[in-house]
Amino acid sequence: MEVFKEVQTRFLPLHDYNKSLGAKFIEFSGWEVPAYFTSIIEEHEAVRRGAGFFDISHMGEVHVRGEKALDFLQSVVCNDVSKLKEGEVLYTPLMLASGGVVDDILIYYVKPAHYFLIVNAANIDKDFKWFLTHNSFGVEVENVSPRRGIFAIQGPKSIELIKSIFGGDVEKIAYYHFANRQFLGKEIVLSRTGYTGEAGFEVFFDIEMACELHEIIVEKGSSFGLKPIGFGARDTLRLDVCFPLYGHELTEDTTPLEAGLSWTVHLDKGPFLGRDVLLAQKKNGIKKTLVGFEMVGRGLARGGYAVFHNGAKAGHVTSGGFSPSLKKNIGLAYVPVEAGTVGASIDIEIRGEHVEARIVKTPFYKKRR
Repeated sequence: MEVFKEVQTRFLPLHDYNKSLGAKFIEFSGWEVPAYFTSIIEEHEAVRRGAGFFDISHMGEVHVRGEKALDFLQSVVCNDVSKLKEGEVLYTPLMLASGGVVDDILIYYVKPAHYFLIVNAANIDKDFKWFLTHNSFGVEVENVSPRRGIFAIQGPKSIELIKSIFGGDVEKIAYYHFANRQFLGKEIVLSRTGYTGEAGFEVFFDIEMACELHEIIVEKGSSFGLKPIGFGARDTLRLDVCFPLYGHELTEDTTPLEAGLSWTVHLDKGPFLGRDVLLAQKKNGIKKTLVGFEMVGRGLARGGYAVFHNGAKAGHVTSGGFSPSLKKNIGLAYVPVEAGTVGASIDIEIRGEHVEARIVKTPFYKKRR
């Protein structure tokens, strides 16, 4: 007799506060998270034009320590971890032997023999087991996710806001770099990263600091017009700039080369999971590719919708929706390479009807200078 265990919903550290603001909640990877506070469009524009605050404490954090920490990481990801210097961050797919992707993660180089990784919420347990399964290097792998929180402050006003809170020369922290700071008597990490395509920081901290840290951010943020941002706008912001979302653009059945992430693939660095498959794809070419499209006809494409080319089913939409930045309906889709030319016409099946779309150059949105 099979026994089904009830999965307990998890809540972000600021859940009660978000509730007091009247947030509309959704389920996301086992968490109850705010979809929006006022509206997705308003919150999207707040980040593009000012500053937005995100509680993204659902993300996971895993530490890797040991003499062979670098060798271990090199064996399970396709990007070249050896190029990292202390205080730098690396984006990379976490690989399967099949060439597919277990997850897309960020690797932080703390010091020799010590890295920490940020993994997607839906994949925390899966990734941790994957690390343990492939740990033939005798390194320590520690999942500290339940003890850690992450806030993000994003938008053109975010740098000055971060400086007003944490002081020092935070503006000198370069993109994809991080620094440790003492704050409220504890060590935090300020990371010049984000998921919006705008300037911004992500702040990593011990979970018990969450409420006090948030109060300070809100107080300082009032003069910058800081707005709380839900997961709805987080998705439209990342789609604008074509940042992949695991389970959509990246899956266990899709390789980094097919996903347009060839810049993360370093075949000359030595052995790693999936290398042989990627070598073959590099030599023989890929059969499908990820493209961006704008709707020509009336309709909103959503993830999973079928894509047709020359009347035949050719692929599927991975992500789609209305872009508040562009005032257009946009999306990403996998199509055969021969159908993926910029300017080419495709059809999206929406409610049983074929609606025309046009393949366009990506990213859809580029940050204002």
